[in-house]
Amino acid sequence: MSEAVSEARGAPSLLQTVALTAAAMVAFAANSLLCRLALQHQGIDPASFGSIRLVSGALTLALVVRFRARPPSPARVDWLAAAMLFAYVAFFSFAYLSLPAGTGALILFGAVQLTMLGAGLGSGERFGPVAWLGFVLAAGGLVYLVLPGVAAPPLLGAVLMAVAGVAWGVYSLRGRGVADPLAATARNFLRAVPMALALSLIFVARAHADATGIALAVASGAVTSGLGYVIWYAALARLSAMQAATVQLSVPLLAAIGGVLLLSEAITPRLAAASVAILGGIAIVLSQKSHNARR
Repeated sequence: MSEAVSEARGAPSLLQTVALTAAAMVAFAANSLLCRLALQHQGIDPASFGSIRLVSGALTLALVVRFRARPPSPARVDWLAAAMLFAYVAFFSFAYLSLPAGTGALILFGAVQLTMLGAGLGSGERFGPVAWLGFVLAAGGLVYLVLPGVAAPPLLGAVLMAVAGVAWGVYSLRGRGVADPLAATARNFLRAVPMALALSLIFVARAHADATGIALAVASGAVTSGLGYVIWYAALARLSAMQAATVQLSVPLLAAIGGVLLLSEAITPRLAAASVAILGGIAIVLSQKSHNARR
């Protein structure tokens, strides 16, 4: 009887974890689409896109924190998290000036996985064979999805994207265990703004932006970055390093599906097969957490 009660109490937590994680991944994929639209059509330069993205995100989060029911919880000043957020936004934007989308996604998420898995192993986290099988299946699906479009990438672009991946991995790890995800994300955006503005000053000679580029940057910052990262921080408190690393493999897939729905790209057998591999692998990894928790 007590075991059944325990199961019932654990169900809402599992459902909340799945819902938060899914919402964060959709936000990340939407953010990728907005960034591609703005930069690939040259509606704005990467430094200006990053600055507007961070400023609009900081303003949106400040308003949400100001008008929510409870005051923000006291928290330590985390300049490292803010620096990693800025580094991810900046290096990601500049990398996509020279990298094809498939190449960039492969490098970015490969660096994220290595960073988060390395941190998990370094902290004593151990992964069982079934979890490893799920991760390999998901990673294999991602490679299968993007590898056919991968050519030898420009060295500078590849290095910039790898740095962006490491920065995002570190930022994600810093968010695990944060007591107040909304306030923490708002503070990180606020502290990252001066860094972005300084970068824009350095590249002021190359600055340009049209109305569409600005609108895409604002949407990216206010909605899919700012609010999306709040959701991600909340989800991270419930995920292991292995799970947090693996679920992010779904983002390139979701972005590809978004391209099909929003940009009229064709649905191919390769996309369908990759979808089964990536989502199936993620399901295997996530199932291991609830299985281990019942032991």
